[in-house]
Amino acid sequence: MAQSTNSTEREPASNRNQTRIEASCLELALEGERLCKAGDFKGGTAFFEAAVQVGTEDLKTLSAIYSQLGNAYFYLKEYNKALEYHRHDLTLARTIGDRIGEGKASGNLGNTLKILGRFDEAGVCCQRHLDISQEQGDRVGEARALYNIGNVFHAKGKQQAWGCAHDPGDLPSDVRNTLKRATAFYEMNLSLVKELGDRAAQGRAYGNLGNTHYLLGNFVEAIKFHQERLAIAKEFGDKAAERRAYSNLGNALIFLGQFRPATEYYRKTLQLSHQLKDQAMEAQACYSLGNTYSLLQEHQRAIDYHLKHLLIAQELRDRIGEGRACWSLGNAFLSLGDHRQALLYARKHLDISREIGDRSGELTARMNIKQLMESLGAARGDLSPCGSEFEVQGARPKFCQRSSMESLDLWKCPSEKGQKGHNQDVEVVSRGTRGHLACPIRRKGHADGQSDESEWLDWQDSPVDTEDITVQVTPPKLGRDPSGEDCFFDLLSKFQSSRMDDQRCHFDEPADDPCSLLTSPQVEELFDLIASSQSRRLDDQRVSVGNLPGLRITHNNLGHLCGDADLQEPGDDFFNMLIKCQSSRIDDQRCSPPEPGPRALTVPDEDFFSLIQRVQAKRMDEQRVHLRSEEEEEEEEEEGPEPAPPGGDPS
Repeated sequence: MAQSTNSTEREPASNRNQTRIEASCLELALEGERLCKAGDFKGGTAFFEAAVQVGTEDLKTLSAIYSQLGNAYFYLKEYNKALEYHRHDLTLARTIGDRIGEGKASGNLGNTLKILGRFDEAGVCCQRHLDISQEQGDRVGEARALYNIGNVFHAKGKQQAWGCAHDPGDLPSDVRNTLKRATAFYEMNLSLVKELGDRAAQGRAYGNLGNTHYLLGNFVEAIKFHQERLAIAKEFGDKAAERRAYSNLGNALIFLGQFRPATEYYRKTLQLSHQLKDQAMEAQACYSLGNTYSLLQEHQRAIDYHLKHLLIAQELRDRIGEGRACWSLGNAFLSLGDHRQALLYARKHLDISREIGDRSGELTARMNIKQLMESLGAARGDLSPCGSEFEVQGARPKFCQRSSMESLDLWKCPSEKGQKGHNQDVEVVSRGTRGHLACPIRRKGHADGQSDESEWLDWQDSPVDTEDITVQVTPPKLGRDPSGEDCFFDLLSKFQSSRMDDQRCHFDEPADDPCSLLTSPQVEELFDLIASSQSRRLDDQRVSVGNLPGLRITHNNLGHLCGDADLQEPGDDFFNMLIKCQSSRIDDQRCSPPEPGPRALTVPDEDFFSLIQRVQAKRMDEQRVHLRSEEEEEEEEEEGPEPAPPGGDPS
């Protein structure tokens, strides 16, 4: 003991301090890992960040901290922070020549980029993970890479499918190809995890295969895969996965027309959601059950589930879900013949649509209110909703101030024939308190029924009596003198051209020999200056390991950081993928279509009931009577009536 004590005293103080710092960094990282495994990612990131602040010279430990920090921020949905630390991990792994670590970091980067919607870059990173795993003989890493690539194509296909209106399974060719590629990678992943005997990974593969086949319209195949997923979820006691499988099975059965079995799966979904205390999923199950019972013509049971959906949506303050519930309740009461209750919920749907800016929902609600009031034959003031009637149905009333249409009801829009410009008169005619709705002002060139280009004018209550008042508004015409504009632009161009001439470079010596200019000392100095400038720009883009947070460079790790590491250069396939990815960057700068709006917590993402309604609407359109155009009627009038057959009745 005495000898060890003497040796400790002889040990330099700097080494003892170094040991304490290393122990402190490692202890902080281990505590952060423990908290993350327990589900406390917020606390885990705090300990990992503290470990980075302390720093370490152990490159393996720092790489593990980067990876754990990136994963923790990923679960906290702070994806930019996750991307930052996964990039640090990739840089460090490449610097020290850790191929397995480089592959894992590439996979983590791919998953994060996928969430951010950068699918091309995500595909390159995941493919890099796959190549390294196959090169190193890492079968587990290869399976994960195949699954991640399938996820990238799956997410890309779903995003493309959401951007276009389509019937179930009727997808554009590019979307179908993307989803088929996702299916191919999922199948390769399933085959590999079966060889490895990983049942949990098999369950994930079955579930995603069912989802991709569902999007492709292969509902029988989707049911088969979801049943396999359900069996594995029960085997592991994974209630959340079991709930997802029940819900997916019900969705697929709806499209096969098997409504009764679908209700059984939805009821099991509702029970598991209640056990898991997941109110949003519970509301989605009620929404699906209500719509399915409507398809079964059991409207009273549908109303019960829609009221439950409405209550949960109000508790979660999901205004979009409330609007859907009120719309569904209005349809259900209308099917039962209770026009008064249907009108109350239609008005509630109109209020919510106005509040959240849902123009399509507002148009639908207006049309429903008009039809219901015509059926009831009552004035607007006689059917104002009251709180007690909502409370009887079980939903808490939430009223907001509503715009009045009592004083201004009928719009007369001028005919679009012969309109050459925008200076058109708009005539507004009041008809007292008659039950007419405002008609949309349609822009020229759009067919009837397209509400996206329609504009509705909402009128507030006015103290002025508008009885029998006709208002004509004529926009003022702004005249311009084209000659004045030409003079102005000529003057501006001359002034700007003189400024450009002032900045030109003037050479005094004659240029008799063109080749002499290229060999002159001034030109050589210019080229040297450009080369040095460009080289500095390239150096600015290089990765410096000295900028990695938490890295303390010492003589122990300096050789790993500055030495000639035996790093394998990326192959041609990698650079081809990189060029393809970079070529698509210009597409990222294009103007994207407007976002579909905020997501409803209590309504499923894939609202297949709206798809069913669109299919049914097409069937209704096929049964409509084609009306003759005005030109056909004018031609018939010019030709005159056909002569009566001999012996026939001329009348």
